Amino acid sequence: MFTRPAWLDPRTVYLHVPFCAHHCGYCDFAVSVGQDHQIELYLDALEIELSGLGTPRPVETAFIGGGTPTHLSPAQLDRLLSSLRRWLHIPPGGEFSIESTPESLDDDKCRVLAAHGVTRVSVGVQSFRPHLLAALDRRHRLDHIPRAVEVVRKHVPHLSLDLIFAAPGATPADWQADLADAVRYAPDHISTYGLTYETGTPLWKDRRRGRVVPVTEDDELAMYELSLDALPAAGFDHYEISNFARPGRRCRHNERYWANEAYFGFGVGAARYMDGSRELNVRNTTDYVRRVLSGEPPTFQSERLDDRERAFETAAVQLRRGDGIDRPAFREQTGFELGELLGDRLARLIELGLLEEAGGAVRLTRRGKCVADGVVAEVMAAG
Repeated sequence: MFTRPAWLDPRTVYLHVPFCAHHCGYCDFAVSVGQDHQIELYLDALEIELSGLGTPRPVETAFIGGGTPTHLSPAQLDRLLSSLRRWLHIPPGGEFSIESTPESLDDDKCRVLAAHGVTRVSVGVQSFRPHLLAALDRRHRLDHIPRAVEVVRKHVPHLSLDLIFAAPGATPADWQADLADAVRYAPDHISTYGLTYETGTPLWKDRRRGRVVPVTEDDELAMYELSLDALPAAGFDHYEISNFARPGRRCRHNERYWANEAYFGFGVGAARYMDGSRELNVRNTTDYVRRVLSGEPPTFQSERLDDRERAFETAAVQLRRGDGIDRPAFREQTGFELGELLGDRLARLIELGLLEEAGGAVRLTRRGKCVADGVVAEVMAAG
């Protein structure tokens, strides 16, 4: 099926759907609100971009993100999924994921997802506390959550819940309660993301104006450490900095990213990584539709790293994994020995208790996970 290694020959595809009913104040993704009149044109453009593959291609995993893909109507979802499956073939046993929000899911939509072989729905719950949903500018109500879980479970095999900690006004007790509520739904997978104030977002502007006060660094660290304790105790494997899964239920699609392997990407704002080159599509939906329908490529940015740069990038993303960097696999993928690449910095990070050797792999310690961004910055500085 595949003739080249996974870091050159894509085994996975990401497809972006930008449409949302509401643009949350913290969100910095490529989204379109109040633009539902463009959905059909956007699906036309996606079909054209996908057809650029020339012939259908096999993949092992697919992920539809956004935006809110399930903001589309059942008929539009059917059209979207038909286009993807026409050009990208997912074999039996493959993983097919889609993102959603609690209020955007219903029985009809989940029936369409199931008919097209979707195996996994990731629901953006973010919090089970009303005051924190308000702080995050989320529009769903608490009663939307059990309804969403029910219709997903009725039609689709696997459920993932996304949570955000360190929202303005949050306390460690709030986060502990959110984790407990998430576990009670018995999902296969839980993602826990610390809130970031992305430049230019409404939440970032409110922080600059003093309208929003971030939680303290000590409280944010306490919340993260609660995740490290509570979710493994509930039977979840901490397999990536922000992600926890029951045995055998890891997100295989995202594992491709964290391995720094190749991937296809389609749609507004989507990235693709093939043959060592990374390309990024325009982030404006109107521009994307105009370009593709007029026969222009939607790409506006591309880069190609040299072998050494790619090796450092591979080390940085693989450190996010609970399994860390497997030395022999790293050498095969990059052509570099990890110790020679990082030099004295590797030994120093191990001496500081931030990294550890584990059966031929190098991985973050618990302490290292709490300062992972700093550890990655130190690794990249070796270059």
